[in-house]
Amino acid sequence: MNLIQTKLSKLLSTAAAALLASSIANAGILPKAALTPADNLTTAEKVELGKQLFFDPRLSFDGTISCNSCHNIMSSGTDNRATSSGISGRRGVRSAPTIWNAAFLTALSWDGRAATLEEQAKEPPLDPLQMGMPSEAAVVERLNAIPAYVAQFKTAFGDKDAVSYDNMAKAIAAFERTLITPNSPHDRFLAGEKTAMSEQALRGKKVFEQSGCNTCHSGTNFAGPSLPIGQGFYQRFPSYSSEYNKKYDLSSDKGRYEVTKVKKDMNRWRVPSLRNVALTAPYFHNGSASTLDEAVRVMAKTQLNLKLSEQRVSDIVAFLESLNGELPKINMPRLPGTINNSLVSNMK
Repeated sequence: MNLIQTKLSKLLSTAAAALLASSIANAGILPKAALTPADNLTTAEKVELGKQLFFDPRLSFDGTISCNSCHNIMSSGTDNRATSSGISGRRGVRSAPTIWNAAFLTALSWDGRAATLEEQAKEPPLDPLQMGMPSEAAVVERLNAIPAYVAQFKTAFGDKDAVSYDNMAKAIAAFERTLITPNSPHDRFLAGEKTAMSEQALRGKKVFEQSGCNTCHSGTNFAGPSLPIGQGFYQRFPSYSSEYNKKYDLSSDKGRYEVTKVKKDMNRWRVPSLRNVALTAPYFHNGSASTLDEAVRVMAKTQLNLKLSEQRVSDIVAFLESLNGELPKINMPRLPGTINNSLVSNMK
């Protein structure tokens, strides 16, 4: 590691620093499949059910918001808005992270409050700013009122009580584990295709590493070292005071502290993946930076206390663009209907 990486590594525990060094040294090709937990093995039936649930706005109180509303897999895996819209025009307080390659994260959400995709999938339906359902029981009641879903749950989970909130989350998570974007130019370069990256992208990769960006954005997913499930890789943001703090309101949201109420977690955030980052503007937890160029400038100053030349910024952006992978082809699902009845209009 260079001097900047060594300096930042001192902020980490000895064990985390060792993992970090290993991760930096072994940033590799993105796998084409994700591991699955023993209690939610991937099956075609679960994936198909999860895909329908992911697109179904009936999981929201007023029938207007689906998982795909905020994590658009027909595009960037986000909604490309500073903060997302929920039911009745309510607005969230943080920018929606991309769902692409989330299967490789060991903690979910900006503050790491969910350890797994299954845990994360349980949150939005009950969040009053997102999908606004009053209870898990209300969600299950709605699913049970859709005969085709009842049949699919039984096929996927194989028991008489197949329609449950836990199984809903398991199905969605099984689908989300298929949302992987391999074969980026950077991946192909590492695999030996030496013309896969442009000369500017290769310069940017060198600047990225020499500047210390990969002290945090390390590993195959460029989201930090490999850690056990439930253990997120967190960094304080901003780390250095600058004009950007006030300009982009970087500190008013206390980040992980809102989950743990532990002082050391003040303004700490799970380090996001940089894969496909060129597609996911605007940037930061509050979506305050509208372009990737500006996000690079802000990160260099607030995290490394560096002011980069415009050429170096441009080169890093070219490198980040080389992390755009191949988006899988996904056909929109046909959602099961109800006969002579609207579930949404019946909700009180």
